[in-house]
Amino acid sequence: MTDMRDTGLPFMKMHGLGNDFVVLDARAHAIDLSPALVAAIADRHRGIGFDQLALIEAGPGDAHLVFHNADGSVSAACGNATRCIARHLMDESGASKLELTTARGRLHAVDAGDGRVAVNMGQPQLAWDEVPLSEAMETLELPIEGGPAATGMGNPHCTFLVADADTVPLDSFGPRYEHHPLYPERTNVQVASLVAPDHLRVRVWERGVGITLASGSSSCAAAVAAVRRGLTGHRVRVDLDGGTLDIDWRADGVWMTGETAHVATGVLTPEFLARIP
Repeated sequence: MTDMRDTGLPFMKMHGLGNDFVVLDARAHAIDLSPALVAAIADRHRGIGFDQLALIEAGPGDAHLVFHNADGSVSAACGNATRCIARHLMDESGASKLELTTARGRLHAVDAGDGRVAVNMGQPQLAWDEVPLSEAMETLELPIEGGPAATGMGNPHCTFLVADADTVPLDSFGPRYEHHPLYPERTNVQVASLVAPDHLRVRVWERGVGITLASGSSSCAAAVAAVRRGLTGHRVRVDLDGGTLDIDWRADGVWMTGETAHVATGVLTPEFLARIP
């Protein structure tokens, strides 16, 4: 940030099904991305506003991505942001496939046609210490009321399979389980209901953010939980508040496909940056 106080800080605003992001490109110049700056940009009244902020850095691979939640905390994975950035990089380079790296590892992205992008989010982490949970236990049904499943997708998830996801008061339900003692790093919370053997309705509470219109890693986790419970096949349509993602748990990982949108390109002004401690 310090080298841009005089010139401003360029940013892009993107979203995947209403799950929105501020994206900063640090491939050419490093950006001092302090928690205070992240929180200031996240403010939807005094900043730009986002569910996650993503930083694009130079490789390995075609680019390296770092994700921050709206409260300034860091997340190892953000599926929808990965798809949005992959679309931007494909448009920039003319490539139809990319290799991106994150704290989750190497992720492959491909142009799925019709403006859609598919990303391989890797294999789900199903062992208790990979999710992670605070103690050893089976992850398919946790000793929590409602018997949710625990899944790691580079970030922790807690999926409740319910009769009707739309009736759950997510604004109170989500934070109650985000901070559950079994999740030492907090967790994303999903409520999912079965529509058909290849179709789920999912609503999402993201740790450090709150209710979001969509979440790629949450959609993957919900689909994985449904497959493990024997409710669906490995290919699942996931209907979220913001739209639909197609999830396909294959031998090489969990593939997620959906639409992306690049809304705007702008510059955070020197006056705005000067107010950040």
